Amino acid sequence: MKNIIMYTGPMCAFCDAAKRLFKRNNASFKEIDIGNDIKIREEMIKKSNGRRTVPQIFIEDNHIGGYEDLRALEKSGELKNILGD
Repeated sequence: MKNIIMYTGPMCAFCDAAKRLFKRNNASFKEIDIGNDIKIREEMIKKSNGRRTVPQIFIEDNHIGGYEDLRALEKSGELKNILGD
């Protein structure tokens, strides 16, 4: 199973959609909530090359981007290749 990390925030519809997408693809992930910790938020911004929006998604330390990027990978069939299915 691939190591998936998703930075999320409170009341984030795109975060919820990304979680559903991963569950639909039988992929487990680690969720890191940036809502209450400025250090974690800064870590996310640094790892994602300045992106400040959530979710920010990483698979095996490769930055995927946000929900729309993840959804595009799923639609193209590339997500299954990335996840190893």
